[in-house]
Amino acid sequence: MEALGDLLAPHSELIAKVAGTITTLQFLSGVVLMNDIRKKGSSDVYPVGPFLFGVVLTILSLKLASIMNDAAMINTNLIGLAINFVFLSGFYYYASSDSRSKIWKQIGYSSVFLLVITAYANFEDPAKIEFRLGMLITGLLVWMVGSPLLHLPKIIEKKSTEGMPFPIIFAGNLVAFSWTLYAISIKNTVMVLQNLLLLVLGGIQLSMFAIYPSKPAAKKPKDSKKDK
Repeated sequence: MEALGDLLAPHSELIAKVAGTITTLQFLSGVVLMNDIRKKGSSDVYPVGPFLFGVVLTILSLKLASIMNDAAMINTNLIGLAINFVFLSGFYYYASSDSRSKIWKQIGYSSVFLLVITAYANFEDPAKIEFRLGMLITGLLVWMVGSPLLHLPKIIEKKSTEGMPFPIIFAGNLVAFSWTLYAISIKNTVMVLQNLLLLVLGGIQLSMFAIYPSKPAAKKPKDSKKDK
């Protein structure tokens, strides 16, 4: 790891720019999923988590960026917030009435969470909140990337990855890989471990797409009994 860090160190700025560009493009990966939802005419089979968590994470990242006074992070997350909000609105539009009530409940929980964290960040020592908010965002990323694995038994049972957002998962792996390279180049061990964990979780999910098809196999009709 040390030798790889020495090799990448001269290119750390370039790696950071590439990682930032991929992260921005990741925000747009939901376009493919939204197009599938549009074709189906319903979003009920998909989890709202990727879009709702996208809104939550970009708001928290904006708060962290303002504390750090990092203009690049602010601009990137403003774009991400706008994109995720549009996707969340589209997801809600195609949801059934039963699903909409569940979505509103999750939005309510998320809003309370954001209010509490924002209030805490406003009163805490800036030197402390920068590290703590950064760790919170990392924890939420790990949870978001790993949450689809909770449906693993169901995926194995029906032998289909239907409902798993492949574009978002794939883009997330690219982002984690690029930031892993950057972390190695600046020799930030904690950041390396964080992104390697995201890569492992994302890799497990990608392996499901290699094992199972995106749609369940059609059930064979039972042969009707012949009259004797």
